[in-house]
This record gives sequence, structure tokens and C-alpha cells, in this order.
Amino acid sequence: MKITLTKKFKASLRGLPDEELRTIGAALNTAAATFGHPHLHQGRGIRRLQKGTYEVRAGLSRRLIFARQGDVLEFDFSGNHDQVQAYLKNRR
Repeated sequence: MKITLTKKFKASLRGLPDEELRTIGAALNTAAATFGHPHLHQGRGIRRLQKGTYEVRAGLSRRLIFARQGDVLEFDFSGNHDQVQAYLKNRR
């Protein structure tokens, strides 16, 4: 799987400490390597949120939201639980 990052996703990462950015990078790589193998999702923190929308956890409080577009995982948002809930509510 390939990864693309939207402008909104990149904007949500601005100002984060280097350590958190490294954790996010590892989560992106994990999602690309394991997506499509459901038995591996649970241990990697990948789960379906809505039809066509998924999340992968990056640390304890950071969630990365993405959608699958063919063989590409398009990451669109990053935030904590409350921010993700607001994002999902506004997408409907």
C-alpha cells in the first residue's frame, strides 16, 4: 500500500514535538504494511470507524484518520478522541 497525506492532515501535525512525529511516522508505516490483513489490524490499532473510513492509533491519544482509495491509503486528519469525533460528525 502507498500513503498520501492531505493538506489538512499535514496542517494537523504542525507544531508537534519530534518524538510525536516519529510515533506518527511509525503508525503510518504500520498502516501501509498491515492494511488489508484483518488479523493484524487489532494488534496494530487499526479499526473501521465508518464505511470507508478507518483510524490507526499513534500513541495513547493520537488517532490518524484515513480512507482507502485502491492501493493508496489517504490520510486526512490527525487528532485526539474528541477531535476525531467532531471531524466525523462534520463529514456526514
